Amino acid sequence: MKWNSLIRGFKHFLQLEKSLAENSVEAYLRDVEKLAQFDAFFKQENGPEAISRNDIEEFLAWLHELGMSARSQARIISGLKAFYAYLELEQVTNANPLELIEAPRLGSKLPITLSYHEIEGMFSSVDLSRSDGHRNRAILETLYSCGLRVSELTELRLSHLYYDDGFIRVIGKGNKERLVPIGHAALKFIKLYVESDRTQLIIDKGSEDHIFLNQRGRHLSRISVFNFVKKAAEMSGINKNVSPHTFRHSFATHLVEAGADLRAVQEMLGHESITTTEIYTHLDTAYLRSEIMEYHPRNKQR
Repeated sequence: MKWNSLIRGFKHFLQLEKSLAENSVEAYLRDVEKLAQFDAFFKQENGPEAISRNDIEEFLAWLHELGMSARSQARIISGLKAFYAYLELEQVTNANPLELIEAPRLGSKLPITLSYHEIEGMFSSVDLSRSDGHRNRAILETLYSCGLRVSELTELRLSHLYYDDGFIRVIGKGNKERLVPIGHAALKFIKLYVESDRTQLIIDKGSEDHIFLNQRGRHLSRISVFNFVKKAAEMSGINKNVSPHTFRHSFATHLVEAGADLRAVQEMLGHESITTTEIYTHLDTAYLRSEIMEYHPRNKQR
């Protein structure tokens, strides 16, 4: 069978059967389309059922020659394994060419985090006299208070806020819902924004329930949040590659450093597996080592 029809079927499978978010679906499809391109260029487009293990190895070598990182290759292999599992389910093929293919080994790379002092600096960099000041401060406070993904932040609704109980309802990956505690400071700035600056906007139809809106009254895009966070980091003099996800990493790291239960952190982050959350125990160890190396008298240069 041809690639296009099977990729369309795979897309519907991911959306309807797996209930994956649109960004995740698109990532899977890009991975499969790369193999389809390889098949067209080098194998006369024989179709996915004709791809062999040897073809996959040639494909990975081709990706390597193109300069693709081991991390990107590992992600593509994961996407292709999901695609061929779908083909087996649909009885398009009986053989999975990726069955014995191992992903490239990845070095452990700890995510960038911010200190509490740096985060406070970013809070202070927000000009509250601007028309978007309270919104921007509320965004930073919410990212740090709740450890949200940027897509979870932009999809927050007024109807998801439980002021009296101190919780927000978050729609995470795969449309899975979770309740996350939210701090007083974040709630304070959300309330200031909702009751002042937000009331001055002409709100676009369909965006009435979204908390964070742009100046045209439409719900805020992820790229707008990325740009604002990067600008706030620059304004506060932070020389790190800061993104909204940096706040998520910092949220989890600071909780673990303070002794929070790892299962509670897992629940708040919306991780399916505890092993994903365990990276923050490694961050905690790295932090402790850096503190010892800096402050222990035997480590100071004489």
